[in-house]
This record gives sequence, structure tokens and C-alpha cells, in this order.
Amino acid sequence: MVPAVTTTGLTRRFGNFTAVQDVNLTVAPGQFFGFLGPNGAGKSTTIKMLTGLLAPTSGSIQILGLDASTHPLEVKRQIGVVPEGLALFGRLTAAEYLRFVGRMYGLDTATTTARTAELLDFMGLANETKKLITDFSHGMQKKLALAAAVIHGPKVLFLDEPFEGVDAIASGTLKTMLQGMIARGATIFLTSHVLEIVERLCSHIAIIDHGQLIANGSLEELRAGVHARNLEADSTSSANNQTLTLEQIFLSIVGSESGSNSAASHPEQELSWLG
Repeated sequence: MVPAVTTTGLTRRFGNFTAVQDVNLTVAPGQFFGFLGPNGAGKSTTIKMLTGLLAPTSGSIQILGLDASTHPLEVKRQIGVVPEGLALFGRLTAAEYLRFVGRMYGLDTATTTARTAELLDFMGLANETKKLITDFSHGMQKKLALAAAVIHGPKVLFLDEPFEGVDAIASGTLKTMLQGMIARGATIFLTSHVLEIVERLCSHIAIIDHGQLIANGSLEELRAGVHARNLEADSTSSANNQTLTLEQIFLSIVGSESGSNSAASHPEQELSWLG
């Protein structure tokens, strides 16, 4: 099967600073893929390159077998994106915005109108007919951004922190939609700091730190790798690798790679003015 996403030697430099270095990734079709890393690790830069918002310094990207550098429009027709900055048109209503996005993707008027109504109803925005997007809450804007990202039925969906600032009800709505897309064969590439959500949703996970890929595999493979390393470091340990949460796996991998510079490796500290 043709991979949904493939990168080879993907690198991005900003002057003398290397934000992403030699990242090699393969995401199979139908995977719910989690892309994790500390702040400033290169997650958003990677997603911007994968979605055509930022050109790589070197390396290659293929989306559904299409080279992103030589077939940019064909790639963009196949993907949906909820970027870090939502970049919505604040002076439109939700319905106006979705109709505009649908037409930009080449949907006919009848299809765009029908999907707009269905998406607004699903997202709980159907009654916000006259309110401008600029007056929406952050959670409402997140739901609208996701609706716009899926109105054309993308085969690959890129999500950069989609659950940030979203309440529990809205989060449940988003998760229901995403799981439905996976069930229908779509591929989702998710980055999030909410590790509990990633652990619940994603079948495969990659971890990036200081611009370099330091772990990649299924949750079970990462858990087994950390467990084996813990046993090697402490021969008396008998901990069951099945008890390791994604947070423990993440801290173990990032801490071991970053050494003393990682917050995970520091002893617990107290602030002198907080009793």
C-alpha cells in the first residue's frame, strides 16, 4: 500500500539554527499517528512543511505517493489542516466561512451548502447564524477550524494542538469525528501536549526532540523499548511494561536523550517564595 505520509531526510534551517534535522517518517494509510515533543522540538515546523506552508531546506515529502514539491496543488486537494494559528476570517459568519472554504476546494454549490449545514449541526454551531467568527470563543473557533478542514473529505488530516483550550464537551465531539474518519480509512497526523488524549486515540507515535526523531513505533513497541531499557539499567526491576503510561514513556525517552538539559531529569524543585 502507498504510505499516507513519507519523509526522507526532511530538514529545515533558519539561518544557523536547525529546527528539524534529517527526519525520516512513514505513516501508513488509516493510522491515527501521534507526533510528540517538548516545546520548541520542531513539531509545528514539521507540520508546516508537510502541509506546504513552509518549504524544506532539504529532503523530500510524499503525501499519498505524490511528491509535495512537484505536485503541491494535488497534495493540498487531498489533505485537511488545522494549523497552530487558526487563521480564520473573523468578519465572516461560520456558515459564510465554510461555504467559502468548500468553494475553494472545488465543491459545487449544492454539496457545499449541504455539508456546511451538516457540519455546523454536528459541531453545535447551527444556532450561531449571525455571530461573527471574531466573536466566537476559542473552543468554538477550534470546532469551526476542524469543520473547514474536513468539508472536502480529506484523505489525510493534519492537526496541530486541536484540543488546546477546548472544553470537555467540545473535546468529545472532536474525538467522535476523528474516530469516525479513521473508521472510514482516513489518516490523521496529530500533535498535542495532552498525552492522555494521544494515548487514547493514536495507534502509532513518533517523538521529536531538538529537531531530531528519537522514537517511532506503535505504543506497544515504545512501551516495550522503555521497559527493556529500564530492566537493563536496573536488573532488580520487575515492573510490568504494560503499566507504563504514555507520559512515563515520553518522559523516559526525552529525558534519556536530552540528559541534564531535560526537565524530566531534574530533581523536584521549590520556589522560595511559595511556602
